[in-house]
This record gives sequence, structure tokens and C-alpha cells, in this order.
Amino acid sequence: MAVCTTPSILAVIQRLINNNPNWQCTGAATLKDVIQYFNQQPFDLVLLGSGLTEQEERALIAHVNQKTPLVKHYGGGSGLLNCEIMQALPV
Repeated sequence: MAVCTTPSILAVIQRLINNNPNWQCTGAATLKDVIQYFNQQPFDLVLLGSGLTEQEERALIAHVNQKTPLVKHYGGGSGLLNCEIMQALPV
């Protein structure tokens, strides 16, 4: 799951993640969306992009299953994004 409040940036993140045939990205633009999605299904990783307030980030961290890796990604290109994801996922 990727979380970012800017729709155009979220779309790019989703596209980059979905370019990997082994990955599938669900996008969320609000904390409410994240909580709703997490109540429906588990996720292997949460990629936290820009736009949430500090309070929303803390609420997100508190809601996410402690076994689910949380990666803060605020840009840097597709290579960095892939590396951050690969480092966070269990082998």
C-alpha cells in the first residue's frame, strides 16, 4: 500500500511499484482510506509518501500491524523506491 495525499504523485508511485510483476500497489490518499483498506485485507508493506500531518502519520503507525514494514518515501526516483521496498520486505 502507498499513502500520499497528492494524487499525481500517488499515481506515479503506484505505476512504479506495479511495474514489478511481483508487486501490486493499492493507493490511499487519506488516513481514512488506509484504515478502511487495512480493515479489509492485510498488506505486506506500507509506503508513506508526503502530505499527511504528523498527527495522521502517528495514527497511521498506530493502526498498522506492527509486523507490517512502514517505509517513509518522500521522493528520490524509482531506483531509490525499489531499494527501499526491497530492504523492507522479508526475504
